[in-house]
Amino acid sequence: MSYLYIDYFEELGLSRFLWLHKGEDTMNVEFQHISKSFGVLRANDDISFKIKAGSIHGLLGENGAGKSTLVKILSGFLFRDRGTILLDGQPVSIRSPWDGIRFGIGMLHQDPLDFPPMTVLDNFMIGKPGWLTRRHQARQQFNYWIHQFNFKLDADELVTDLTVGERQQLEIVRLLSLGVKTLILDEPTTGISAVQKDLLFAAVRQLAQKGQSIIFVSHKLEDVNSLCDRLTVMRQGKIAGHLTTPCQDSAVIQLIFDRELSLPVKSSTRQEETLLELTNIKVQGDRIGLAISHLAISRGEVIGLAGLEGNGQQLLLQMCAGLVKPTKGTILIHHQDLTSRPYKDYLKAGVGYSPADRLGDGLIPGLSIHEHLALRTPSPHWFIHWKHILETTHHIIELFNIRGKPHTKVEHLSGGNQQRTQIALLPIPLNVLLMEHPTRGLDIESGLWIWQQLMSRCEGGTTILFMSSDLDEIMQYSDRVLVFCGGHVSEPIEVTSLTVERLGRLIGGRFENELTTIA
Repeated sequence: MSYLYIDYFEELGLSRFLWLHKGEDTMNVEFQHISKSFGVLRANDDISFKIKAGSIHGLLGENGAGKSTLVKILSGFLFRDRGTILLDGQPVSIRSPWDGIRFGIGMLHQDPLDFPPMTVLDNFMIGKPGWLTRRHQARQQFNYWIHQFNFKLDADELVTDLTVGERQQLEIVRLLSLGVKTLILDEPTTGISAVQKDLLFAAVRQLAQKGQSIIFVSHKLEDVNSLCDRLTVMRQGKIAGHLTTPCQDSAVIQLIFDRELSLPVKSSTRQEETLLELTNIKVQGDRIGLAISHLAISRGEVIGLAGLEGNGQQLLLQMCAGLVKPTKGTILIHHQDLTSRPYKDYLKAGVGYSPADRLGDGLIPGLSIHEHLALRTPSPHWFIHWKHILETTHHIIELFNIRGKPHTKVEHLSGGNQQRTQIALLPIPLNVLLMEHPTRGLDIESGLWIWQQLMSRCEGGTTILFMSSDLDEIMQYSDRVLVFCGGHVSEPIEVTSLTVERLGRLIGGRFENELTTIA
């Protein structure tokens, strides 16, 4: 801990804080024979390795490999069945997240744990011992931390108005202010801008230089190769191997999957028929509005929606799904006017919607896979034919390679298997499929599998609109791209005329031609 920070708390008379946290910021972490089971599923099987103080240690593996279970055990969200955790050579028992904080371990979740209706400062103060109640003192402490990393956060702003990247920054400084020495980052680059990613990586490197240990959980090989010192790869609950960076992507993929992976072949499936047409549209969301003079999308076409989060991509998708009504204009789907029609009419017209928040919007926590299928399956009677539903569930689990049983609750599935379940529940055929971040948080194999299914749907005549923060994904799978920035939208751009660099400039607002203006 810096002497400046210690002096600051001594001036406040917070001797108890210093008793808990004064001293070095460094901490070595060691797992010895960690095992954890959920029923018959062995999530962690005899895991042993070390993380040195001052290092950035990457943790990789496909969805369901056991990464999340392991870091949740270290941070206190789960308790191990067997094994020992050593901190600086001393065995510890971490039975709750507060135990984790007390021992100097904090975890930044993929979806930050915060309270959106409250201010940034209120969220920063959460978790502080009861004696730190004066807001003036908390504000000084907050300002100290954000200045350390050049974060631009307003203490009085509501968290609900922050981007994902800004919420991450808030959670990082909150954890550090609690004395965290080992910071766990779970898929931190998902859904944040390039600028925010640069700030995050700079902060992580700064912490490592001061001796703190970082555990970086990610599926992005480019990120772990550029940031991490060493990689540990997990497969089916066990350690598959360790690598020192920089290393070849092929070596990492071989350890993760024990085989080579092939990319799905992207060939144009565009037909002449216009399947989705928007004319003179005006639509208003909570924070932004769009006005679209005319947009025509062909059957079998894939349209990528690029831009920073919150710039109107989701609003367009929700409007095309019938979840948000335009204030003006016409929506034609398969030559049918659905402008003012209810959501169920969009479903009847063959429109499917797959939200990014799988458990919040796409699936129902507490219900099993076969109960979800029962909700989706129409019945001419007033009762559910459970035997038939169970047989069908077994079939889709095998067909979509879902790692679960018919009675598995969806919240117990890994992120990749939740996404596979969402895809399995979408009707076939569909005219229009609208997707938010189809591969967010998924491992390489799961992401490739998702796009194999989507390409197959395009070949059958389905039109796909998808938003993604991954520019490579946009470039690889789109026929044309719409770029969103501050309520403005570019004209549709043929992907063959785009480069990642040009796309990045467009996302920054440097449009050549605009399709829309702010509503």
